[in-house]
Amino acid sequence: MLSRTEETRASFAERWPRTTKFALSACAASVAELVTFPLDLTKTRLQIQGEAAVRNDEAARRRAAPYRGMLRTAAGIVKEEGVRKLWQGATPAVYRHIVYSGVRMVAYEHLRDSVLGRAADGSFPLWKAVVGGMTAGAIGQFFASPTDLVKVQMQMEGKRRLEGKPLRFHGVHHAFVKIVSDGGVRGLWAGWVPNVQRAALVNMGDLTTYDSVKHFLLLHTSLQDNSVTHSIASGCSGLVAAVLGTPADVIKTRIMNQPRDEHGRGLLYKSSADCLFRAIQGEGFLSLYKGFVPTWMRMAPWSLVFWLTYEQIRRITGVTSF
Repeated sequence: MLSRTEETRASFAERWPRTTKFALSACAASVAELVTFPLDLTKTRLQIQGEAAVRNDEAARRRAAPYRGMLRTAAGIVKEEGVRKLWQGATPAVYRHIVYSGVRMVAYEHLRDSVLGRAADGSFPLWKAVVGGMTAGAIGQFFASPTDLVKVQMQMEGKRRLEGKPLRFHGVHHAFVKIVSDGGVRGLWAGWVPNVQRAALVNMGDLTTYDSVKHFLLLHTSLQDNSVTHSIASGCSGLVAAVLGTPADVIKTRIMNQPRDEHGRGLLYKSSADCLFRAIQGEGFLSLYKGFVPTWMRMAPWSLVFWLTYEQIRRITGVTSF
C-alpha cells in the first residue's frame, strides 16, 4: 500500500512537475513565513518610524511613541497591543507566499534548466544565475503584489490604534474590498514598482546565492547534497538578500503604507525615486537600512527554514533536489 502511494506521488510529480514544485514551494514558504513573521512585523514598524514626510504632522508626532531597536520594538508591541499582534497580517503574508514563492521557484528552475541552460559540467554560470534570480523574483512579486499591499497595511493597524487614528480594516477580506473600492483594481498594485525592484534584488541574493553556493560546494568540496550543504547555502543567501534588499524594502514599505486620495494616488510620494531622494535628504543615507538587523535576522531563519523544508519535501515526494 505504501509503495503504491509512493508510486502515485512519483508519477504525479513526473506528469505535473511544475504544479508539484509550485505546491511544494508554497508549503515550504508558508511554514517559514509563520515561524519568522514576528520579525517581519518588527522590521516594518522600524522602517516607518521617524519618516521625514510625516514630520510636519505635529499631532501625529506627539501621539506616536517611536520604537528604538528591534527588541524594544517587539517588547513594545507585546506590552501595548498583545502577543497575538505579533502575527497581525500573517494571513495575507501566507497568501502572498503561496503566489510569490510558488511562481518565483518554478520560474527560476524553468529559466535555469530550459531557457538559460547549464554549462557542460553541470554548473550554472553566475551571470545566468543573477539574470534568472532577478527575473523570477520580479515575475513572482508582480503577481503577489496585492497580497503584499494588504499585509503591509494590516501590519500598521496596531500602531494606528495607539496613535488614536481609526482602524482602516477589519480583516483580510475587508482590506481587499476597501482598497478596490477606494482606488479600483489598480489600487491593489499600488507600490508595485518598488515592490518588484525589491523582489528582483532579494532574489538575486536569495535564489542566486543559494543555487550558486550549493552547487559550488557540491562540485568543489567533499560535502554531499544534504542538510549541512543546504544550511550553509541558505545562511549565505539570507545575508546577501538582506544587504541587497533592505533599501528597496524601506522604500516599498513607505510607498505602500502612505495615505492615498480617491484616485489611489499617494499623498506623500510621487514615485519610488521621489521616496528615495526624500528619505536620503531628510534622514540620511543610513535611513535606507532602517530595520536591517531585523530584516537580516528574519531572512536568515526564513531562508534556513524554507530551504531545508523545501529540499526535504522534494526528496520525500520523489522530486529531484533543487
